[in-house]
Amino acid sequence: MTGRLARACASRPWRVLGGWVLAVVVSVVLIATFLGEALTSTAEVTTQTDSKRADALLAARMGSGSQPSEVVVVRSGSLTAEDPAFQAQLRRLRQEALATGLLDQAAVARVGEADLPVSPDRHAVLLPLPLRTDADDGEPLVELVGAADGRGGFDVEIVGEATADRDFEELSGQDLREGELLFGLPAALVVLLLVFGSLLAGLVPLLLAVVSIVVALALAALVGQSVALSVFVVNMITGMGLALGIDYALFVLSRFREERAGGRDKLDAIGTAGATASRAVLCSGLAFALAMTGMVLVPDTILRSLAVGAILVGVVSVVAALTLLPALLGLLGDRVNALRLPIVGRSLGRPTSVEGRWWSRVVTAVVRRPVLGLVVSAGLLVALAVPVLDLERGFAGVSTLPDRFPSKQGLIALEASFPGATTEPARVVIDGQVDAPPVKAAIDRLRRDLGGRSRFGPATLEEDDAGDLAVLSVPVGADAESAQAYAAVRQLRDELIPSTFAGVDAAVLVTGDTAENLDYFAVIERWLPLVLAFVLGLSFVLLVLAFRSIVVPAVAIGLNLLSVGAAYGLLVLVFQRGYGADLLGLQQVEAVEAWVPLFLFAVLFGLSMDYQVFLLSRIHERYRQTDDPRGAVVVGVGSTARIITGAALIIVVVFCGFAAGDLVMFQQMGVGVAVALLLDATVVRSVLLPATLAILGDRAWWLPRWLGWLPRLTVEPPAASPATPAPARSSQPETQAGFPSR
Repeated sequence: MTGRLARACASRPWRVLGGWVLAVVVSVVLIATFLGEALTSTAEVTTQTDSKRADALLAARMGSGSQPSEVVVVRSGSLTAEDPAFQAQLRRLRQEALATGLLDQAAVARVGEADLPVSPDRHAVLLPLPLRTDADDGEPLVELVGAADGRGGFDVEIVGEATADRDFEELSGQDLREGELLFGLPAALVVLLLVFGSLLAGLVPLLLAVVSIVVALALAALVGQSVALSVFVVNMITGMGLALGIDYALFVLSRFREERAGGRDKLDAIGTAGATASRAVLCSGLAFALAMTGMVLVPDTILRSLAVGAILVGVVSVVAALTLLPALLGLLGDRVNALRLPIVGRSLGRPTSVEGRWWSRVVTAVVRRPVLGLVVSAGLLVALAVPVLDLERGFAGVSTLPDRFPSKQGLIALEASFPGATTEPARVVIDGQVDAPPVKAAIDRLRRDLGGRSRFGPATLEEDDAGDLAVLSVPVGADAESAQAYAAVRQLRDELIPSTFAGVDAAVLVTGDTAENLDYFAVIERWLPLVLAFVLGLSFVLLVLAFRSIVVPAVAIGLNLLSVGAAYGLLVLVFQRGYGADLLGLQQVEAVEAWVPLFLFAVLFGLSMDYQVFLLSRIHERYRQTDDPRGAVVVGVGSTARIITGAALIIVVVFCGFAAGDLVMFQQMGVGVAVALLLDATVVRSVLLPATLAILGDRAWWLPRWLGWLPRLTVEPPAASPATPAPARSSQPETQAGFPSR
């Protein structure tokens, strides 16, 4: 099917190109029209949690479920809070904020001027600005505060949920431009030029990647009309689009060039590449999409958004590789090798390569002493994975933003003038008859207990009009995503509330940003084993069907787990413990972003299994021809080294673009993917896998008789027809032009 499709597209290239040009034009219109309103910076768990139940109670009985609130820190070096000029400045700021239309006027009116918190030195005042529940744009308030800062000698800073969301969204866009487009894209082009040796051949995969990104963004804009997508989906589509689009084009284009070097005419070479490399791309894209589907199962908007973005761009990249690329090759033919580069372009058209011979020598040395290679390489990966035992999950709070952002400046001002204050307190919701003596006594005991503990600030109590719901707001730290805040809310939930309200006829729940995050961690922890089982089970079944062996799939999955574990361990070493963080320009933080480990697992399995299938297919084909397991390993690694190395390096440099940005969550994701794929393409492919297969020998390809009925989903090419000249093999059998899956 893929071979016939490639021939059809190459025979009618202008029709195919016209269709893709139309798709790109329509996509640009859709992006400009719908993408902005389809994205949100709000993360949400879609299952019921304690914090969501508490918010529902607050919304139903007090009309203040999850009301966002900003706070403005107003400070004067010379005036105190009681000075008339200071009071006039506060009134002016409040009136200007009300004029934006973003504030909840009733909530503002409840806070009188005399109730505003004053700093211990009397030179700073905390001005709360409660927003309407439907307000999600902090830009007008940021502009207002920016204009007021320095006016009359006052320092004015703002911090809060809306301001922080605005800053995170802006930083995400900056990282997209500077990290992924200005770093990842040029770096990927350099790798492509080194792999292909010509400028035009290097630009073709980039063209396919850009087209895939544009169309996938348009599809995301349409999906976002019915399901809200995280703003980070743009970063994901761009990064994965560059990686997958270039990779898939690399596989097909390399196979086309090898077929032409072997003597096939242009159309036959395109058809053969379509029947082999394009088929493997289709299988790889399917495996990647299924691996990412595991994340769609998780009830979390960020993970689902990232998974949807990756699946969309993966599907579009496959379609582009199967249709647009053959059409371009039909037009260009051998001109795809135009503009050759010095040195690296000298070997164009030759069936052998220096890389293949070098890797063959490495693997030959490994299979001679496989036990030593296995022990050393496995020991290295296990040692790198050990720190994962100390992995802490968390969220990137305002404190991780660069100092240039308004919310970070506001946090610094808040911590300096109001130690222990917070914009997002923990909210203890007591559902019961508040004026009943047992309930009232329990609330009083809890307030006294909190007052004697340093990690909690002064608690304030509110009741609804019916007297059946009370809310105790408890400050737990300036940054709701800090370790201090998490420890405080855990103590509230696990120790203080159960002991205080034991035997009391009232239901007590805790909400607020910190509590919501803790509930999120619990959801991820509950779903992680399910996603692992889904992805591992699916991968095992696909590999069994592909190779009719239960040993090889187990080996491949085990080695992938080792490389993923090593990536996790390095994340802990670099980001939590700070080893090399300053040298690499990365942040040391308290925890790894909560969704990153699960996301890395799904992405890395989807990508690394692609390379494993490619390599194992070549080894299996050679093994069936020669019945020599060790020789098959040497030939398989040597003949696929250039393609796998180039493909892996492209993804590595693209994700290094993520790591080069300032957004710590994407730094962690970029480092994780880059490290795992580097290990997979070097240590695992060149040492660990060959050593393991050499030790197993024929047993690696064993399938129990009772599974003999299983079908085979082959990714290897059919045998060459006698009427079709095959590439010459006599001079260098280990680098056959007709290697299987690509």
